[in-house]
Amino acid sequence: MHYQFCQRVTIVDMDDEIISEVVFEHGEYETAALSIGSSVLTHQLGLKEFDVVYDRREGKITRYKVADIEIDLITQPVITRVYLEPAKLIVGQHDIGEFA
Repeated sequence: MHYQFCQRVTIVDMDDEIISEVVFEHGEYETAALSIGSSVLTHQLGLKEFDVVYDRREGKITRYKVADIEIDLITQPVITRVYLEPAKLIVGQHDIGEFA
């Protein structure tokens, strides 16, 4: 099946004050049928300035659970979005610099 993978990411400062919330799009993939609770392996997320990006440094792989599957019957062709569990990134702790 064809899926569009998304994840809600909250960007906070060191005092846990919300700076912004974004939906990060991991991309579209063709894969076997998924269900809520399935695990997905992908690169860890990081911040480059205030943009959410993959942290592609060695060993920065993480596992996220599928939190929801949304089937949009209004658009044509039908879009199936898979939402991964939300993530929180802290400015200053999740900055990846120029490595990505």
